[in-house]
Amino acid sequence: MKYIFLGPPGAGKGTLAAKVADEYKLPHISTGAIFRSAIKNETPLGLQVKAIIDSGALVSDELTVALVRERLSEDDVRAGFILDGFPRTIAQADALAGITAIDAAVNFDISDDAVIERLSGRRVCRTCGRNFHVSFMPPAREGVCDDCGGALYVRDDDKIEAIKNRLVVYREQTAPLIAYYRERGLLVDIDARPATDAVLEEFRAKFPKA
Repeated sequence: MKYIFLGPPGAGKGTLAAKVADEYKLPHISTGAIFRSAIKNETPLGLQVKAIIDSGALVSDELTVALVRERLSEDDVRAGFILDGFPRTIAQADALAGITAIDAAVNFDISDDAVIERLSGRRVCRTCGRNFHVSFMPPAREGVCDDCGGALYVRDDDKIEAIKNRLVVYREQTAPLIAYYRERGLLVDIDARPATDAVLEEFRAKFPKA
């Protein structure tokens, strides 16, 4: 099966994609991971991508499509894949249709208020990268990582103004994909508000393994 995972930032697409990929034995293709690798290596492209992401805007279609096209040419996607974070626009969806056909676009539905609560409370360890949340998964000591003792911080794109900007961008540019795939009979809605295990159970029910 070839899946696209849709939903606003904070819907839990990345977490669910990783779990589904493991259970269904499919490669999890995250454009975010591709971007973060470029940022970490501080390539000219990485610096450009960092500035775009920190502002809450979206990386250009041309750049993103080129990265995805290259990834989908690899051997491990022949039996299927999960695309997480792509497509984000109608133009990207049209470009993807020219690369490969998908089986389902899974829309993880969640309100803006719930997204803001989830993301603004996230804290990340500067040393090991582990995620915490002030309400849902707090560290034993405030501001300190349980695993390595590193300092916790708020990512630039998790600050409330950046979150609101990301949601505006999503609603304007990415939400039309819901109608795009619904019109093509490919959209499947899943409630993203419950805990991860409950969302995963709904996914299993709608997409039973062969």
